[in-house]
Amino acid sequence: MQLADEILEKTDGKICKHCLGRMLSKTIDGEDNVSRAESLDIELGSECVICGNVFDKIDDVLFDKIYDKLDFLNVEFDSFIVGSRIDKEIQKRDEEFIDQLNLDVEPIKKEINRIIGKRLEKELSKEVNFEKQDIIVNVNLIKDPKIRVQINPIFIEGKYNKLIRGIPQTKWPCSKCKGRGCEECNFTGKQYPCSVEELISEHILKATDGYEAKFHGAGREDIDVLMLGSGRPFVLEIKEPKIRKIDLNKLENEINEINQGKTQYHNLKFTYRNRKAEIKVSSPDAYKVYKALVECEEAYDAQKLADLSQLGEIHQRTPIRVSHRRADKVRIKHVLDLSCEVIDDTHFEMTIKTEGGLYIKELISGDEGRSQPNVADKLGVKAVCKQLDVIEVSEK
Repeated sequence: MQLADEILEKTDGKICKHCLGRMLSKTIDGEDNVSRAESLDIELGSECVICGNVFDKIDDVLFDKIYDKLDFLNVEFDSFIVGSRIDKEIQKRDEEFIDQLNLDVEPIKKEINRIIGKRLEKELSKEVNFEKQDIIVNVNLIKDPKIRVQINPIFIEGKYNKLIRGIPQTKWPCSKCKGRGCEECNFTGKQYPCSVEELISEHILKATDGYEAKFHGAGREDIDVLMLGSGRPFVLEIKEPKIRKIDLNKLENEINEINQGKTQYHNLKFTYRNRKAEIKVSSPDAYKVYKALVECEEAYDAQKLADLSQLGEIHQRTPIRVSHRRADKVRIKHVLDLSCEVIDDTHFEMTIKTEGGLYIKELISGDEGRSQPNVADKLGVKAVCKQLDVIEVSEK
């Protein structure tokens, strides 16, 4: 056939069955590229001018290296893909040859990955899955073959309650040593002994034999604020887990029993990578409900509490207390609902429903005029938030 003759002429017959069959993949039927080349019954040269016989490296020795690496890692997986590295010159020759003949065929690395993947699928009884895979077997075929296995993370979604004050959401490095460890932090590297993140992640890491955990919360409450109600959504990312099949219901019960009175975790389930970003993005309908204990510097007029329902649209410049880590800008948020309960002539309790991202402590104090309107101005007395609890975080 014409195309085969042209290929053989350009290569002077020095082409392997893999490369010849690949170039003819759109014109000759066959089980694979080797069988396509063999169907032509042509004697080929011993060295391939395109790939430099790189396919000869895909032998039993290579697969022994892969199996040794998997055995060494002792990694649990059901799905995988193969990635490969080859000499840049081989890749360049392949691309140029395909362009010269104006062919619409797959590049050489795709053929390499498929050959290795097919054999691994058969011998390991595992599945190649391009959409979602547990591990990636990376094969470096430059010089002597080398194997690296990438263990993909697992993602666990749930909700948490924080039942005592003084616990941050995530691990907080010591402000003096920045996590290195010093006398100030008793050489722990931490500002606080535990966090919502650590009280769950240490148990999940142990169960999965994972390398590291990363906590992604749907917002966060201050360290002195409780998280009550149905809880705050979060995603826990476990990096390089050797064990993927864990009983989350059993773990949830065990973790909650250990952390009784401090934190609780609910509805743990496996989720997907993009979920960690999704929970951080509030929809227009998302809201949060807080309960705040307000203390006034002097007696307030209880009749003016009714005026607080008119707070409505809030223009809030980045609070002074977070200005060192947040962009200095004015955010517009809305108070959706508000009710008050008198305690005494200088204290009252306020239940407030707002859009996510509104700073409640500053809404009460005014934050030196940075939050407008605010509770203190409405009442005509200086006011501060003495205690704050999150009652509800919407799931919308």
